Amino acid sequence: MKLKLWRNATLVIQIGDKNILIDPMLGAKGSLGKFPMTDNELLNPLVDLPFSEEELKDQLSGIDAVAVTHLHPDHWDPKAVELLDKNIPLICPEVISEQIAQSGFKNIISVKDHIIWENISISITEGQHGTGEIGEKMGEVNGFVFKTEEKTLYIVGDSIWYERIAEEIDKYRPQHIVVAGGAATFAVGDPIIMTSQDIIKVCEYAPEATVLVTHLEAVSHCKEDRKFIQEEIIKNGLQERCFVVQDGEEYPLD
Repeated sequence: MKLKLWRNATLVIQIGDKNILIDPMLGAKGSLGKFPMTDNELLNPLVDLPFSEEELKDQLSGIDAVAVTHLHPDHWDPKAVELLDKNIPLICPEVISEQIAQSGFKNIISVKDHIIWENISISITEGQHGTGEIGEKMGEVNGFVFKTEEKTLYIVGDSIWYERIAEEIDKYRPQHIVVAGGAATFAVGDPIIMTSQDIIKVCEYAPEATVLVTHLEAVSHCKEDRKFIQEEIIKNGLQERCFVVQDGEEYPLD
């Protein structure tokens, strides 16, 4: 099992001989424009993918399935809809399957709780994309657990730390956990994804797991960068099992 981060929440999970693309945001730098309710004029995404558009097409030719946690544009953008093969297996929570079908995808694998795909166990998990009124506006979000006989990987998705994340860790006992860091915050309200302190809580709750931090330095409402989060990891003595992943970096999930 291996993981490669492309940018933001977009990553490829290699499980055996299968490559699964997670939450594809494939557009060029600035292609999504300014996000609403932000306190800046920055255009999203803030950075390009770590390879050219030609290389992107080559990379996509090796993808066996796509998995989408939710439909916010930094996880599922118009360029992804344009470039992805409409016949590719597309794994998603049941709640968003109809919207994806409206974009022309014909091989949707809608997951209510759990499926087996190509001998890989795939489960849907719950998340909380913020608190209060902002959390309600952000809507329902999910994560995925990918499990083989040897390894379990929990992709939390866009969620803050709350009791349900602890329950999912208790249920699945993952060796590897991928969290969305960066403390993304709109002009009003509290963070809608994990702060560095949330990440520390994940590490403390799952002391046997490796924690990988993604969703950094790519969208305009994130308040914590890689340097800040790395410093917090070191302050808490977690640098041996909590890692800030760089765009384009491949990480073996041993």
